[in-house]
Amino acid sequence: MIASESLRDPEIISDERRVKRLANIIYDENVRLGNHIERVLDIARLEKETLKLEKTPIHINDLLSAVLDSMQLQIQKVGGKFEHHFDAQNDIVVGDELHLSNVFFNLVDNAIKYSKDNPHIIVKTKNTKESIQITIIDNGIGMAKDHLLKIFDQFYRIPTGNVHNVKGFGLGLSYVYDIIKRMNGKIQVKSDKDKGTQFDILLPIKN
Repeated sequence: MIASESLRDPEIISDERRVKRLANIIYDENVRLGNHIERVLDIARLEKETLKLEKTPIHINDLLSAVLDSMQLQIQKVGGKFEHHFDAQNDIVVGDELHLSNVFFNLVDNAIKYSKDNPHIIVKTKNTKESIQITIIDNGIGMAKDHLLKIFDQFYRIPTGNVHNVKGFGLGLSYVYDIIKRMNGKIQVKSDKDKGTQFDILLPIKN
């Protein structure tokens, strides 16, 4: 939607390079939105233990770069910025690229949504023994300790106070948890009320 609105700006329409980039974003996002229908069905399959994940090599640093690039317009619209430090030298994991990209989209999208002003989101990777650690840090509204115990429960939604732009059904973090678990990984969360939240994901690297 943001890319489409931008194409109404006469100044942008006159810049062929910007028009091409926005057209690519619109195309990519339409493909991704189409995949969300499958994702909703997959959530039902998760409950029935019938979901089968692909097992292909995935470069985590490249996947994260693609996610952040496609969300640039979204964070710019709210006056925010991304910062990334992809320090993992061995960043290949075996898993399902579509579902893993959905995991990263979900976490970064939440980081933007749960920020009041000028979100500053840091995404980092590093190697730890036989794993890659992905860290996503925001400076948003944070969570109280009692909410941290429930955020991965299906349909649980965090009260947002005076942040009114947060929409959803509370399926996102439950989905994130299940996908990471099925890729033999772990996810942890730390948060301070009114200071921000940090998600850490550990995934086994390809041997």
